[in-house]
Amino acid sequence: MRRFVYIVHVASRRAYAMGTLNWGVTSFLFAVNLALALSLGVVFLDAGLITIGTVYLIVSYSNTLQRPVTQLARQFQDMQAATASIMRIRELFDLQPSVNSPTTPAHAALGALSVTFDGVSFGYASDTPVLREVDFQLNAGKVLGLLGRTGSGKTTITRLLFRFYDPEQGAICLGGHDLRTLALDDVRRSVGMVTQDVQIFQASVRDNLTFFNPTIPDEAIVEARHPLGLPRWSTPLPHGLDPRLDSGGRSLSAGEAQLLAFTRVLLKNPGLVILDEASSRLDPVTEHLIEEAIDRLLQGRTAIIVAHRLATVQRADQILVLGDGQVLEAGDRLALIAEPDSRFSQLLRTGMAEVLV
Repeated sequence: MRRFVYIVHVASRRAYAMGTLNWGVTSFLFAVNLALALSLGVVFLDAGLITIGTVYLIVSYSNTLQRPVTQLARQFQDMQAATASIMRIRELFDLQPSVNSPTTPAHAALGALSVTFDGVSFGYASDTPVLREVDFQLNAGKVLGLLGRTGSGKTTITRLLFRFYDPEQGAICLGGHDLRTLALDDVRRSVGMVTQDVQIFQASVRDNLTFFNPTIPDEAIVEARHPLGLPRWSTPLPHGLDPRLDSGGRSLSAGEAQLLAFTRVLLKNPGLVILDEASSRLDPVTEHLIEEAIDRLLQGRTAIIVAHRLATVQRADQILVLGDGQVLEAGDRLALIAEPDSRFSQLLRTGMAEVLV
């Protein structure tokens, strides 16, 4: 990482030096041009060959050359930047994904899906493992509370379930199928996620809910948003879904943005839902509404809840505690609570907010 930062720093300094040299040479040529014009004008004026007005014209014409030359220099810099950008785009198109859809893919079943991690090891860099021999089984329709400090591997588990990456060792099964045997589109349809930060596009409410999928009818949107209590800006139809939202969610409150994210997941109808502490930044009243929406969202689905607070894991059936990429403890939530020496019991006594952040 330090070497990468050093290389970027050197390249930036070199580019800055080349740009400064370009403008420096241009300015020097302008100064030489003006000096020659004045010198010739003075010589010819002393010889009586021209008048003072002609001297002025010589200097004026010399100055008019400055603007087109400056524009040429600027266009040359733009051309260099465009050439570099084209090269980067070409490199991007030349990249081949390390995760590919199989030629004869299996298909995940409908409804709640079981999740199995069998000896999964993974690292973003080959010499820095993030997960080490992770094993756990989550039955269909059950809720798993995923606990651990920052950097313990919680986010990596969610990324592997989306198959953004493949494990270096072991296997991940969804609904009894190895993820590597499922079609990528099928995997992404079968897994839904709600995080603390909701991405809002500068588009209509309908497009934000459906991700610009015109095949989803308004009736399906109404059916999905009604049990969640989606705010009044989505009703009545048809005008309720037409207003445009600002990018970044500036036109929505935090609670409205979260409800919108839940509606996206309901429209997707996945068999596995991943929640990354979706209500942690809300006020108590809005958080209560979100908790009701979460209950509706989890009905008939398997769920993994990345938790940082006690209230979040109270709906979990199973608990998995991660530490340094390894499973420190796993088991039934009530059984772990009843065991005073378990790590989960210690977290409850100590206070999860102080231990896990």
